[in-house]
Amino acid sequence: MASNALKIIYVSREIERALGTAPGENYQIVSNETPYGLTVKKQYPDFITLVKSPKAELLGTTDLLNRPETSKLLRDDSRLLVFKNTLRVETAANSNHWKLLNPPANISERVENKLSQIRWLGTVGQRYLPPHAAKVAKFITWKSEAPFIIQWAHGHTGDGTILIRKPEDLRAIQEKFPERMARITNFVDGPSFTVNVVVTPERLLMGNVSYQITGLSPFTDNEFSTIGNDWGAARSLLSAGDFQTIQSMTAEIGQKMQADSWKGLFGIDFIREEKSKRMYLIEVNARQPASATFESTLQEQARARGVRGLTTFEAHIRALLGLPIDQDLIAIDDGAQIIQRVTKNVQSIFDDAAKDLQKKGYAVVSYQNSTPNSDLLRIQSPAGIMEGHRSFNLKGKEIAEAIKSAHFKIEV
Repeated sequence: MASNALKIIYVSREIERALGTAPGENYQIVSNETPYGLTVKKQYPDFITLVKSPKAELLGTTDLLNRPETSKLLRDDSRLLVFKNTLRVETAANSNHWKLLNPPANISERVENKLSQIRWLGTVGQRYLPPHAAKVAKFITWKSEAPFIIQWAHGHTGDGTILIRKPEDLRAIQEKFPERMARITNFVDGPSFTVNVVVTPERLLMGNVSYQITGLSPFTDNEFSTIGNDWGAARSLLSAGDFQTIQSMTAEIGQKMQADSWKGLFGIDFIREEKSKRMYLIEVNARQPASATFESTLQEQARARGVRGLTTFEAHIRALLGLPIDQDLIAIDDGAQIIQRVTKNVQSIFDDAAKDLQKKGYAVVSYQNSTPNSDLLRIQSPAGIMEGHRSFNLKGKEIAEAIKSAHFKIEV
């Protein structure tokens, strides 16, 4: 931990989100009691508090905050940290007089809301977003053969993104949600990439660009769902010019975050159009990105080999505490993770599948989720799993085959 003066209590529905650094006296975790959580607690018994839900479903962040186990830990010398601040979380913290490290929820909402984001980006959005507009669903018209994207104000892992390929697709949306406001964007086909960024008043620290694994079977049913990251694939798919473009776009967006007094992590997603090779901005996530935990693990492994610098999560904590940052983030050039989500055919995973993957050298994190498209299994590899865009290498195929051969088929 960066400071001995304050104790940070990270409260998270999923314990994996909080494991960007090792728990200790000054960094403690509150999460749900799950099989994976119990495994982690065995390693750090004094610094992890697991809460057993009275129901079958896991407790959300606000519910965990309202538990007496959490209240006992939060004192005058402690600071509260969550994965993503929301109005509910902020209200719970304020009502209990807890000091929340996360930036204000209204900034997150303004940046992440697909509609308010257009205004927030301003001229940056005009230059970097694909051609777009905002309309009430019933007023959207089919003008040509070209497909386009409809996005609602809020979505998660692609759930709020709909590809309109034909007039019938549009009519179905308009019949179901005629009065709902949407962002309409030209469809861009090509590989997508993501980068984690740490903001301080003085500095912008850009993390390592990863290729965003999206929409592949058997890991998800949703063609727009992000299911993983591959840092090695980004190196092979992006040119030096592409990296320079991402750096320039990141700097401009980061400066806007600085202007709003943002501190700590946020994430940016990009897509490179297949034919023109033009890089577009597709998303700004005003929160700790899910990939930051494993990026930090890979950085710690690089540091053990002698590479100097800070991990992304370490810089995140220092930025939130207002501590000086005089080092750059550790560079990595390999490693990948992929998530098996709850799908139509994959709703549970046999334990021996996870054990088999672990024997083959992968780290495996299991989740107790049942909601469609929520995380079920996270598989992490020190080496890349992608051969190219939407194409697995031998390691990726090995993981996919392990999933296919060891899941419960609820529907055939």
